[in-house]
Amino acid sequence: MNPKYASMHPMDDEKRPPTPFILDTTPREIYEGLDRYVIGQTRAKRTMAVAAYNHMKRIMNPGEAARKSNVLMVGPTGSGKTHLARTLARYLSLPIAIVNATEYTEAGYYGKDVEIMVSELLFAAEGDLRATERGIVFIDEIDKIARRSDGARTGASGRDIGGEGVQQGILKLLESNTIFAPINITQHWNKHDFVKIDVSNILFICAGTFSDIKKGRLKNDIGYLGETAEEKTAMRISTGDLEDYGLIKELLGRLPVCCELDSLTDEELARIVTEPPDSLQKEYDELFEFENIKISYTPEGINRVVAIARELNTGARGLKSVFEDLFHDLSFEAPEHTGESIVVDDKYVDAHVIR
Repeated sequence: MNPKYASMHPMDDEKRPPTPFILDTTPREIYEGLDRYVIGQTRAKRTMAVAAYNHMKRIMNPGEAARKSNVLMVGPTGSGKTHLARTLARYLSLPIAIVNATEYTEAGYYGKDVEIMVSELLFAAEGDLRATERGIVFIDEIDKIARRSDGARTGASGRDIGGEGVQQGILKLLESNTIFAPINITQHWNKHDFVKIDVSNILFICAGTFSDIKKGRLKNDIGYLGETAEEKTAMRISTGDLEDYGLIKELLGRLPVCCELDSLTDEELARIVTEPPDSLQKEYDELFEFENIKISYTPEGINRVVAIARELNTGARGLKSVFEDLFHDLSFEAPEHTGESIVVDDKYVDAHVIR
């Protein structure tokens, strides 16, 4: 066993004393912290801020009456689900494991058991067991393991290896107090080196696009749209919708907070390019800083980038693809342009982005 984890062996750590937890933030402060990095999605940020705050209160005052605030995120591709969860973990200084539900199989089949999700969190926490027990597990693509009545949808021919069985496994994680998680995530089939982890205070966030849910709703190419705030409210996804889609009722009962994200507008996509501390503009400014290349953007250039990203139908993810194309030539020739100034206008974008 790796000596770094020696003290975590279940035989040596049966009775761990509680670690004091100080609640030194408010829902509004959490929201403001998220707002610096996450553009748009006002309601989703408020929902996550409240869920995180209630989660911390539960840690401070454990008891059966305090219901765990596990979250289900629903939103189109590129709307910021993963980014929102990652930003929340960074603001709260909590470790986070980002896993894909499609990588896991029902117990007894070859593949990853759901306990590996917690092992991933232990790895993200660099072996700190107490930090792990307060961390966040983000389970993406939860909609891809929805139970479907027709075998053709999963190709499982009656065996639900990666569908309902995995949902049942995740449900056990949400219901459990303690589990035995493999220490080495690269050799999770090894049944000897396990660690006992209390998962009762781990925040689980499940997320998915649910792209074909409620077919009667207004849709655009990458998600759902309403003309007014009232229409969007009226079209919110219900528990019944999710159950009809294929998530089991028991799992939905352990995900009491439903957080819906909307498709990003062109204005929001433009703000993503320039405003956040980790914006694409700042990222590429730093990238070319070594060669002392100065890059400036005109409003027309930003709007052109957004227009091309919109054509990709992948939300904010499309912006990164466009920027990779936009600066491909400059990255290759950077040492030859030392000290130069580059103006990114609509003509520069059209000349350098392959479409």
